[in-house]
Amino acid sequence: MSTPYTTNNAGIPVESDEHSLTVGANGPILLQDHYLIEKMAQFNRERVPERVVHAKGAGAYGFFEVTNDVSQFTKADLFQPGKRTQMLARFSTVAGEQGSPDTWRDPRGFALKFYTELGNYDLVGNNTPIFFVRDTIKFQDFIRSQKRRPDNGLRDNDMQWDFWTLSPESAHMVTWLMGDRGIPKTYRNMNGYGSHTYMWVNGAETKFWIKYHFKTDQGIDFLTQEEADELAGSEPDLHRKDLWQAIESGNAPSWTLYVQVMPFEDAADYRFNPFDLTKVWPHGDYPLIEVGRMTLDRNPEDFFVHIEQAAFEPSNMVPGVGPSPDKMLLGRLFSYPDTHRYRIGPNYAQLPPNRPHVPVHSYAKDGPMRYEPNRVGAVYAPNSKGGPAAVPGAFGEIAGWEAAGDMVREAYTLHREDDDFGQPGTMVRQVLDDAARTRLVNNVSGHLKNGVSRPVLERAVQYWRNIDKETGDRIATAVNGI
Repeated sequence: MSTPYTTNNAGIPVESDEHSLTVGANGPILLQDHYLIEKMAQFNRERVPERVVHAKGAGAYGFFEVTNDVSQFTKADLFQPGKRTQMLARFSTVAGEQGSPDTWRDPRGFALKFYTELGNYDLVGNNTPIFFVRDTIKFQDFIRSQKRRPDNGLRDNDMQWDFWTLSPESAHMVTWLMGDRGIPKTYRNMNGYGSHTYMWVNGAETKFWIKYHFKTDQGIDFLTQEEADELAGSEPDLHRKDLWQAIESGNAPSWTLYVQVMPFEDAADYRFNPFDLTKVWPHGDYPLIEVGRMTLDRNPEDFFVHIEQAAFEPSNMVPGVGPSPDKMLLGRLFSYPDTHRYRIGPNYAQLPPNRPHVPVHSYAKDGPMRYEPNRVGAVYAPNSKGGPAAVPGAFGEIAGWEAAGDMVREAYTLHREDDDFGQPGTMVRQVLDDAARTRLVNNVSGHLKNGVSRPVLERAVQYWRNIDKETGDRIATAVNGI
């Protein structure tokens, strides 16, 4: 096959790849050299703003296949028996910028887009089942405390611990972050969680509360702080490279999806607020139920197009799935699509990774970079021009809790186990073994000894004593006997 000839962006053949058009051999460049101007102008604009959070990441395409019948809990198309659904996944670090090392101690994003027969379903979670805060009004402040200082542009441990110790609800997540799972060995060796509580509705319109758990089939594995620090210099793109190479070599990674199912009525008087993002539901109360398996078997043909421009948004919920009163989730329903409109434009849903695999009958029109014409026959509703019309109840009851106002209010009143230090304390004492507790102490004390001011340091030690007295005392000794 002969080498194709170079063209400009309009498909017109280009005369030279190497020489600009000048007056004579050494004369000035001519403004009429459109190809040169196009190349320079395109280069000047080839970046879009990076994500404020989750900027550094990697991803791949694959499929989700149902392996167990959970239709008694949801009518959602992608979770019906035997169903196989194409999908896209993106994994990421949270606080680092585009060029940051993959091996920083940081939560990892776990974002999934399922191309269902009733539109896109997006599940945007992390590699932890919990988070640092439970109310979305604190999210922006939390992120700023983990990013860079405005005066010198440096990350600052003092700023991080200042926020954490003044926000006791962070204790559970900080315990996870400072433990072994704070630095996964690879993206393939970490679990993923929906983290929030969601709603499922079945064909009989019965409602359930749901937690998603994606368990890695490769096994959980982690890097020690020392290994991660070394790899940050020698292999800063370690996790991105590993995912790409595993799929390229035919070693497709997979995760098995389980859910916890809580009957709708249990939420009101459960022993703690089941919509609190800083808490997990004990498996003894609500055991894991297998749903299916996610397999990633296809690398993107162009990283920028398919991964950098991928737009995941929790507001994309298909019939049979809905939100819960989780305040963090409700804030994200607005925040995610809003940031996509800013970062990649109002027509981001038409880009290849974001386009649904079913026809779109939307009254949206115009705007920058729109290329799909409006084919609905009219640009307003209602109309008599043959445009689409909503059919209330066509897909059953919407997954919501409008009729449960009393239940929601009760869920946000004080429950008998609504404390911030109980679950992280249980994790330290009953989940971690002696070696893991020692690594936890070393990770925390090493972090605290790096630029944390005395008042914040004293609060941090008390914070850990509140989680577990023995662990707090060991950290105090390690940071000069506070």
